Amino acid sequence: MNQKIFIKTFGCQMNEYDSNRIFDSVRKIGYEKTDIYENADCYLLNTCHIRNKAKEKVYHEIGRVKKKLRFKKKPLVIIVGCVAQAENQEMLKREPYIDLVIGPQSYHKINKTILNYIKQKKKVEETEFDAESKFDYFSKIKNNFNIVSSFLTIQEGCDKFCHFCVVPYTRGPEYSRTFNQILDEAKYLADNGSKEIILLGQNVNAYNNEGYKLSDLILSIEKLTEIKRIRYTTSHPKDMTADLIEIYKSSKKLMPLVHLPVQSGSNKILKLMNRKHTIEEYLKIYDKLKEINPKIEFSSDFLIAYPGEDEQDFKYTCNLVERIRFINSYSFVFSPRPGTVAENLDLIEKKISMRRLEKIQTLLFENQIKMNKSLENNIINVLAENLTEDKNKTFGKSEHMTSVIFNGKKSDIGKVVQVKVTKSNRNTLFGEIVKNSDRKVA
Repeated sequence: MNQKIFIKTFGCQMNEYDSNRIFDSVRKIGYEKTDIYENADCYLLNTCHIRNKAKEKVYHEIGRVKKKLRFKKKPLVIIVGCVAQAENQEMLKREPYIDLVIGPQSYHKINKTILNYIKQKKKVEETEFDAESKFDYFSKIKNNFNIVSSFLTIQEGCDKFCHFCVVPYTRGPEYSRTFNQILDEAKYLADNGSKEIILLGQNVNAYNNEGYKLSDLILSIEKLTEIKRIRYTTSHPKDMTADLIEIYKSSKKLMPLVHLPVQSGSNKILKLMNRKHTIEEYLKIYDKLKEINPKIEFSSDFLIAYPGEDEQDFKYTCNLVERIRFINSYSFVFSPRPGTVAENLDLIEKKISMRRLEKIQTLLFENQIKMNKSLENNIINVLAENLTEDKNKTFGKSEHMTSVIFNGKKSDIGKVVQVKVTKSNRNTLFGEIVKNSDRKVA
């Protein structure tokens, strides 16, 4: 067809992965990617339902595109992702500019759906939960988005049903891809230049397929000599099993950063959220991992001002932050999601909510600043990923996933190099390259 597609992605790493795989699919029916949406024959928006007002942001985005292209030929407009799954037919009724709505478990149907629309001009929504067919389809299509650090989805969906979360309704029940599918994709990524693989899942550590667990995947991927680093996200405390904790003793490529969302420091609030873990259990995981390797650091997610949270509950959360000293975390004020148990709960006064958010973020940011400051004048291992936009510096990530900007060269990209940190701010380390060290790192 020789058509151009523009893909805009909101939300999590899994959406980024999905957008790349969608393009791998549609290129088979003649689409080329463009970074200029005014030139696109197809405008695809990959949506996220986690943040506040996600649905309205989609309509706002479509309105902006519609206004910008009012004097041009209308592109084929496709909405995919979690908002597409949640709203489905409603989106087609509310906004006539939208042509196709496709949920996360129906991406394997996208080529057929596009071709049928071009032929029949009939608007369609595809939102069936069919993860197995989707992954079987994409296992036959090479993942052509090859960069130094690559995402690889191993698990989708959630069975936890936290009262605030829409994921079980937009991504469906927990489904784990087959072990061989994942390993084949990891090998392909490694052969095509990837040096780091980040394993993805809504509950990535719940991965379980025919007896294989996340720990088995990590050990198998570790055998790929081209791969220097392995990470995984996002985890649930309930699924931090003994075998996964123990792997930190033996793995040479699993990075020492554990992103483990806790949401609140109060057991009362965790119970109201239906989180299925306690603070005592969370601290037990933390203590075990720190005992195995003191270099391990934690990052987390916090949901502040959940209905029922009083000042004592909030104080418990502050105490937890001071106890664990998370080095990088996400924090948000609770906002209700349609269809969830918490949708109609009484909200805490906005002034109180924002005061608590500001306080918790101050504590979290202080931890980040202190951690980065402690690395100044020290030498750290950095995986060089690309040149900065001005081409004068090199960008990479530390073992703890912190951004690092240093005086590397194009030839350093894809290598683990040693960098002496000269200065820092909250989000970034700056330094000078000391010695190339393209080797396996802890």
